Amino acid sequence: MTPDSLPELMAQAARDLQHQSGTDATMQTAVDVALRDIDGAEAIGLSMVTRRREVETLAATAPEARLADVLQYRHDEGPCLDAVWEHRVVHSRDLRQESRWPRWAAQASAETGYRSMMAFQLFTTSDRLGALNLYSTQVDGFDTTDRDHGLALAAHISVAVRSAQQIQNLQAALDSRTVIAQAVGILMERYDLEPDGAFFVLTRVSTTTNSKLRDLAEQLCTTGGLPHLGDGSGAATG
Repeated sequence: MTPDSLPELMAQAARDLQHQSGTDATMQTAVDVALRDIDGAEAIGLSMVTRRREVETLAATAPEARLADVLQYRHDEGPCLDAVWEHRVVHSRDLRQESRWPRWAAQASAETGYRSMMAFQLFTTSDRLGALNLYSTQVDGFDTTDRDHGLALAAHISVAVRSAQQIQNLQAALDSRTVIAQAVGILMERYDLEPDGAFFVLTRVSTTTNSKLRDLAEQLCTTGGLPHLGDGSGAATG
């Protein structure tokens, strides 16, 4: 890849990412695009921070890349973890000579055949999202052009993944509101309640049964019954 081709590749990467719908599809496209466009990369993994503040690989181009990532989580050390939490770029030129993460590097090299790695932090102005992990079977398999390209691509991936997550969360919230509204309507009709009273019944049962409000609403819409309320043959109880 020549320096002049980088803007063109970035533009194409942005278009590829924008055409995806859903977080999973966006993440898989991200690793596929990185593998296609970064010359030194032979395999890619995408480490993402979950809601529980854990790190998981949610997309990869090869089983070996996923394994190399997972070994980092297992040993609680490695370049992708350093990239997620501390540094924008982490580079290991030879895993067999690596002293920063001795347990991970030795096992990863032995079990996957990878000899070098480069990890890029995925972040927005407000969140650390994860890391883009590049693997090569060659010693010192990445050059400065790969580094520059990886940094630029990581920025595009961060924005695309965050946008996909926000859209997915919004859709989930809208779906929840819809099913809860349907459940409230069922209770209003069944027990001759006002909207506030029907919503109170639903939330009261949710608290009493230690269940999520959305799950109860889905149960009512699907089966017609709720714990402690039955099928509507009796009166609702507060």
